[in-house]
This record gives sequence, structure tokens and C-alpha cells, in this order.
Amino acid sequence: MNKAVFLDRDGVLNRAIVCNGKPFPPDSVETMEILPGVADAMESLRVAGFLQIVVTNQPDVARGTQTRETVEAMHKHLQSVLPITQIMACYDDGETRPCRKPNPGMLLESADSHAIALSQSFMIGDRWRDVEAGRRAGCHTVFIDYGYSEPRPEPPADYTCLNLQEAAAWILNHNLQEVTNAPKPA
Repeated sequence: MNKAVFLDRDGVLNRAIVCNGKPFPPDSVETMEILPGVADAMESLRVAGFLQIVVTNQPDVARGTQTRETVEAMHKHLQSVLPITQIMACYDDGETRPCRKPNPGMLLESADSHAIALSQSFMIGDRWRDVEAGRRAGCHTVFIDYGYSEPRPEPPADYTCLNLQEAAAWILNHNLQEVTNAPKPA
């Protein structure tokens, strides 16, 4: 079985556009800014053997304020500069859709197709719905706290931090502890 780090896109990999305390996605490849330290953090996770799967809600497509082609161009750009195994996007706006976080559909589908052990995997996000999707899928959860004016994860994530570098360091330490504490073969 493989282990994975599931990552939200906006606010985790690239800078979210914050307006009145609420995060929004960039509107084009040109305005998409990869956050400092993201490439190094992702490379350290890749070297440690984690698949890296982006799971992102993109409801603006269903709302008609963004095109699917633009979102896919942003994803192609991210995959060209970061060690991403797969990007899964939910373009639906309905809260009850299985793919739309906080529902775990994207994580479960990816786990099935990549033979991922969810109990040995992690979900990193900057919103409560990311953490809840990870929890529902059976992953360890990490919350990147930007202090948005919206609900926080409840119950709290397994770990709260300020950026992807801190999240990766915690995951690598957690992973090392699991390996160190694993039963030795007889």
C-alpha cells in the first residue's frame, strides 16, 4: 500500500486571494503565485515516499464565473513545476456531491486508484472543509491557519501550523516516529 499527502490547492500550494477575510482562487495562470517554500516542502515529502495528490473544490466553474479550461491550465502549470502525482478537482457547487469537500469522495477515489492506505496518509488544507474531508476519509489532518473570517475545523485538526513547510516537517517527523515505533520482525 502507498501513503499519500492530499493537498488543497488555493492557500496551500498557491496564494489565495483574500477579500473581506474570505479566500478565493486566482483567476488565471498569470495571477497564480506559488507560495514560498512549497516546492522544497513537496520535494521532501516526495523523497520520503509520499504520493502527492491535490484535491480541490472549484465551484466557480458550476457558477459560471470561471472556465474549466482556465482551471485545467492552472493545474497543468502546477504539475509542470511541482512533484504532483495527481490533481483531482470537483467542479460541482452542490454541498451534497460526493466529490465536494467536506465529503471525502476525491480522497476515496484517489486512494482506490493508487492503492493508498488512508490511515497512513495526511490531508493538508486551509479551510475547515479540507480538514473534515481528511477526517471522513480516515487520514491524519493538518490545518494551515491564515485566520480567515470563517469557521475553523471542529474538532480541530491533528496539527495546526502556518504554512506547508511546517506541515511537511510535522508529517515527516510523524512518519519517522511511526517507522521507529513499528514492531521489528522476529
